Amino acid sequence: MESKDVEAAAKRLQGKIHNIHVSSSNTFSQMSGCELYLKCENRQKTGSFKVRGAYNKLAKLKETGSCMNVIASSAGNHAQGVSYASAQLGMHATIVMPKSTPIAKVSATQGYGAEVILAGDNYDACYEEAKRIQKERGATFIHPFDDEDVIAGQGTIAYEILQDLPDADIIVVPAGGGGLLSGISLYAKQINPHIKIVGVQAEGADAIVRSFKAGKHCSTPSVNTIADGIAVMNPGELTVKIIQENVDEMVRVSDDEIASTILLLLEREKQVVEPSGASSLAAVLNHKIDVAGKKVVCVLSGGNIDVSFIHKVVEKGLVTRGRNMKFKTPMLDVPGSLEKMARILHEVNANIIEVRYDRIQADLGLNETIIHIGVEVSSKEHGAKMLEKLKENGYDITVE
Repeated sequence: MESKDVEAAAKRLQGKIHNIHVSSSNTFSQMSGCELYLKCENRQKTGSFKVRGAYNKLAKLKETGSCMNVIASSAGNHAQGVSYASAQLGMHATIVMPKSTPIAKVSATQGYGAEVILAGDNYDACYEEAKRIQKERGATFIHPFDDEDVIAGQGTIAYEILQDLPDADIIVVPAGGGGLLSGISLYAKQINPHIKIVGVQAEGADAIVRSFKAGKHCSTPSVNTIADGIAVMNPGELTVKIIQENVDEMVRVSDDEIASTILLLLEREKQVVEPSGASSLAAVLNHKIDVAGKKVVCVLSGGNIDVSFIHKVVEKGLVTRGRNMKFKTPMLDVPGSLEKMARILHEVNANIIEVRYDRIQADLGLNETIIHIGVEVSSKEHGAKMLEKLKENGYDITVE
């Protein structure tokens, strides 16, 4: 693969997708000590970068006249990307999704025009069903990442970044199967060999980090992360090879760091970003990369986060940033006890959001209880002052 393949993909995509120019962020620049820019693929058609690779692959198939019937297996962004691209190109797409896929994602995929088949309880099972249907129908399977045309399509993000910011020093990219990272790194390094490319994975799904460090393709036996878009056990053989050749550094971020970053993006940038998409910025804000004084572009790869899930991520982010706290303490189980504590919390400007009594511990006296309290505070420092005030008033506090 060469830079010309990415540039050819960019021509195919022109007018078919959004070219969302990189935007600077004063807030995140101050927090990270660099000149920070965002490439907001969460605002892309279908809500993620995946439409780029899917459209380029299908457009090339149509140009050769070799296929008008495609199939893919996906529970997320790849499904919507293939569905949208096939509708635009007048092709028939079948998407096999796990039975557990949220109805909102199924409806969105169908809304772009694809035929959806629900099969299996996980991705591996629906992949096997997709391969079976592919043979039955004579369709072409569209791989989500381990395909040169898909990789070239994802690489158009680097093409656009370097059009907007030719003197960028670092591009930070989420990585799951490796299609996005391999495409961006391949193009950027061929255009500017001095640019630094950093890939980011979740701690609970770090197959590419392991591959990068081992110098060979590695997989993981399982994945466990809120970042479902990059929760890949077995990355691509081709993508790992390209990453080994072009990426400078691979880092990991925790789920807590990702959740906190999603909350920051909501509050400071008014951007809805899915966990995988926020991982790049999480790496910079949590100092996993040396970015001091550099021009840094974080790719926010997608924004398709379930409404039913977003409140959990926000709550996790609030806890991580010390905005929500839970603690417990023994208390006399008599009238006025809770009022006394509430008065102290009022004095330190802490807002009670949850109260629960536990009266069944064996070591409690007849008129004692354990009270569990959740509070909202402005910062970790504010929370520490609140706990200090409670202890000064004789409470034996245990933070939960």
